[in-house]
Amino acid sequence: MSAIFATRRTLVAAALCTAFAATAPLAQAADAPITIMVGGINKIIYLPAKLTEALGYFKDEGLNVELQSQPAGVDAENQLIAGAVQGVVGFYDHTIDLQSKGKEIQAIAVFCKVPGEVEMVSTKAAAAGFKTMADAKGGKTLGVTGLGSSTDFLTRYLADRAGVASKDYSLLPVGAGNTFIAAMKQDRIQAGMTTEPTVSQLLKTGDAKVLVDLRTEPDTVKALGGLYPAASLYVQNTWAESHKAEATKLAHAFARTMEYIHTHSAEDIAEKVPRDYYGSDKELYVQALKASLPMFTTDAKMPAGGPETVLKVLATYKPLVKSKNIDLSKTYSNAYLANAAVAAK
Repeated sequence: MSAIFATRRTLVAAALCTAFAATAPLAQAADAPITIMVGGINKIIYLPAKLTEALGYFKDEGLNVELQSQPAGVDAENQLIAGAVQGVVGFYDHTIDLQSKGKEIQAIAVFCKVPGEVEMVSTKAAAAGFKTMADAKGGKTLGVTGLGSSTDFLTRYLADRAGVASKDYSLLPVGAGNTFIAAMKQDRIQAGMTTEPTVSQLLKTGDAKVLVDLRTEPDTVKALGGLYPAASLYVQNTWAESHKAEATKLAHAFARTMEYIHTHSAEDIAEKVPRDYYGSDKELYVQALKASLPMFTTDAKMPAGGPETVLKVLATYKPLVKSKNIDLSKTYSNAYLANAAVAAK
């Protein structure tokens, strides 16, 4: 009899273990963090990502968010499509480009109403006559963060608008920050597109000058023909639809951060970021922040007319975008911000 009871106990224990094993992954999935990849986490255009974390707004929403950094936005985009991450902080234009390839991605919080990018020209090249984008003609090499990145999109458009054919210049992926600076100092690129604080670093050392400034509304409208919503949080549409509560909480957290940015000084904001963002030159970082603050939205909403400008830019030289009937309404949504506002009342 004891052997029979022992056998029964063994069978019951095995059944319980099997049941637990079947439910364990579900429990882990519920506790798993929302992973957001940032296309260069220390770039000021993507400041809201780290700032939201530093201010505790993710935790306030009951979210477990893990931020990862990837120097080029196009690589972060690939991670999202592969399902390795749930969201990307990158340029909105990727949502349009991806729709033309059959992928539905949408921005649910918009940080910047303009690119915040600057086309810089090396002092050496400027002295040799490189004064406008039209001077890229003649085999000049222009730096971008990565091929297929937003800096790639914008550089091509600026050159095209200046009458420079793609065969008359070349693009070189050089990343951002120190790698960009090194490429310019070594004359591997004569001009290139980058962001703050790299812009201010190059201006301070005298290694480069501003060629085209996309940090302000007037300059962006002049260069691109309208507002160009850029830095944003975008996710797969299917993820947002199946995780409405999480999407709403993320949108709310970022909207609070945008309000914080517009109600605090550059000095206050600099106190919230990690020290390695500014190294030994905090004053330079604050200066770069001051130059960048006007580009941020106040409420994380998509600016009116912005998507149309982005579509126009991409369609100019991307045949696939031009040939497709792009549905802009599927590339962004303010609905999660509206839901957050209702939930907050």
